[in-house]
Amino acid sequence: MVPEPRSIYALRFFQLAVLLLVAAAGIALTMLKLFPPVSAEPSNRFSPAFGISTWLLLIGSGCMSRAIESVRRERQYPFRRWLVFALASGTLFVASQTYALTSLIRRHSLNDATSDAAAFVAVVAALHAMHFIVALLFLSYATVQAFADRYDHEYYWGIRFCAWFWHALGIVWAAILFVMLIARFYA
Repeated sequence: MVPEPRSIYALRFFQLAVLLLVAAAGIALTMLKLFPPVSAEPSNRFSPAFGISTWLLLIGSGCMSRAIESVRRERQYPFRRWLVFALASGTLFVASQTYALTSLIRRHSLNDATSDAAAFVAVVAALHAMHFIVALLFLSYATVQAFADRYDHEYYWGIRFCAWFWHALGIVWAAILFVMLIARFYA
């Protein structure tokens, strides 16, 4: 059997990454159409979508842990399935974060942005979301490699790196949620 050229994997990665980002944007736009942000709400009231995205982050973290456990045991089918679940969770996370941040930003006037704690939280959450998109791209690449049989019980460093990145972003998100809690009650 002749191995496929590396350009095929690059093309698959590009296709998967575009598909996931377009799906996240489409879901976020659909949510904005179905549940438009109410501008009369106080600026320190945060969208429930932030809570949903927290659960999605935790689910994805669990999926990544299960993927590592599966590849260590050389169980390729469950390994790939957990990676796909993590990709789905990450895509939904990006969609819910996009919706929540858009809702938060639309409720602010430009005059409030310089002195409002919610504006600071929005910037920090947006930076987190951008880093998470990078993590989703890393995971997309690792998933393409997993479907090409690049990982086994002896070599799965790429998956471990993606899991570390995901878990680190989860810790950062917990800190952002703490800042949101402070902003909500003390702003």
